[in-house]
Amino acid sequence: MKILILGLLGLAASVLMALAIKADNGYILIGYGQWTIEGSLAFFLIMNLVLFALLYLSLRIISRVSATPRKLHDWRQHRGALKARKALTQGLVELSEGNWKRAEKDLVRFAGKSETPLLNYLAAARSAQQQDAHERRDHYLQLAHESMPEADVAVGLTQAELQLDHAQLEQALATLKHLQEIAPRHTHVLKLLKELYVRLDDWPALGQLLPELKKRKVIDPEELQKLELRVYHHQLLQAAQEENLTQLQTVWNRIPSAIRAKEEMVTTYVNHLMNREEHNQVEHILRDSINRNWNDDLVELYGRVPADESARQLSTAEGWLKDQSRNAILLLTLGRLSLRSKLWGKARTYLEASIGIEPTIAAYRALGALLERMGEQEQALTCFKAGLELGSDRTRPIELPASLKLPAGESNGASASEDEKPRLEVVSKS
Repeated sequence: MKILILGLLGLAASVLMALAIKADNGYILIGYGQWTIEGSLAFFLIMNLVLFALLYLSLRIISRVSATPRKLHDWRQHRGALKARKALTQGLVELSEGNWKRAEKDLVRFAGKSETPLLNYLAAARSAQQQDAHERRDHYLQLAHESMPEADVAVGLTQAELQLDHAQLEQALATLKHLQEIAPRHTHVLKLLKELYVRLDDWPALGQLLPELKKRKVIDPEELQKLELRVYHHQLLQAAQEENLTQLQTVWNRIPSAIRAKEEMVTTYVNHLMNREEHNQVEHILRDSINRNWNDDLVELYGRVPADESARQLSTAEGWLKDQSRNAILLLTLGRLSLRSKLWGKARTYLEASIGIEPTIAAYRALGALLERMGEQEQALTCFKAGLELGSDRTRPIELPASLKLPAGESNGASASEDEKPRLEVVSKS
C-alpha cells in the first residue's frame, strides 16, 4: 500500500511537471571563462535528477560491496551458532541417556561457537566425570570459568558436586570453603558443606554450621532435628571422653532446651553421668524429664539409678501411678526401686502386676531372683523358664502362673528379714 501511494504521488508530480514544461520549458545559461552552456531549464533539471540517481546507485553498490565481508562473517557466525545449538541439544540428550563419550564429543565440538559455552563445558565436565577422566573434567571446568568468569559460583558448585561424587573429599572441602567465602548465604553451598561434614565425621564443623542451616532453611525441619541430635550427641561423646565432668555439664547446658528435652539426648547424657557414678544428678534429670514429658524408656532407666535416697525415689515413682496405673514399665520400675529399698513384699506385688499387664523378660528375671532369694525355688525356676520361653518366642506372650498371682493390694507375707537383699544386679542402661 505504501509503494502504491508513492507511485501515485510520483505519477501526479510527473504530470504536473509535463504540463509546466509544455507551457514554458524555461531557459538556462551557464558561463565559465570562455565557455558557456545554454539550454532549456527542463532539460537541466532532468539531467540533475538522472545524475543524482546514478550517484545514489553508485553509493549503494559501493556500500553493499564493502559490507560483503562483514555480512559473510555474520552469516558464518550465525551458521556456527546454529550448529553449536544443535550440538548442545544433542549432547545434553546423550548425557541424559548415559552415552558419556558421545555426549562429551558433541558438547565440546562447537563449544567455542556456542552462545552459552559455559553450559557446554559444565555438561562436558560431567560426561568426563562419568568416564573417570578427571584431568579432562578439570580442564573443562577451567574452560568454563574462562568463558564466563562471573559464573564462579556455578562452576565451583559443579566442581564440588563432581568431587563429592568421586569421594575427593579434601578437594571438595577446599572448593566449598572458597565458595562459602564468596557466597556465604548460598543455600546449595551450605547443603553441600553439610553433606561433606557428615561424610568426614567433622561434627565440630557441623555444630558451627547448624545456625546458618537453620536460618537459611537449607533442609527440612525433620532432617534438621535429626542432624541436631547427631551433632549434640557427638559433642557430648567428645566431652565425655575427656573425663572432665565440668566440661560435660558445660556442653549439656549449651544445648538448646528443646533438644535437651528429647529422650535420645537425655538418655545419652545420663548414661555418661552414670559412668561417672553421678547417680543423684541422674535421678534429678530423669525425674524432671519424666514430669515434663512422659517416656517409658526414661521411666525404665529411672528404675536402674542407684540414687542415695532410694525411699524418696520410690515415692516419686509411686506418684506417677495416679496417671499410669496400667503401665507395665512403671510397675517394673517400682518393683526394682522396692528391691533397692528392701521392701520385698511390695517389690513382688509390683513385679507380678507388671507381668500380669505385659510379660517381659526383665520382669520375669527380677521376680525370679527375688523368689530365689526368698527360698521359693520352684516358683523362681518357673519365672526363669517363662522368661526364657518369652525370649525365644516373642509372638506368644507367657502369662504368670496362677500360683504366683495375688489379688491386687494383697501382700505375699514374705518373712525375709529387712537386711536381706535379693541377688539382683542394677546396671546402667547402655
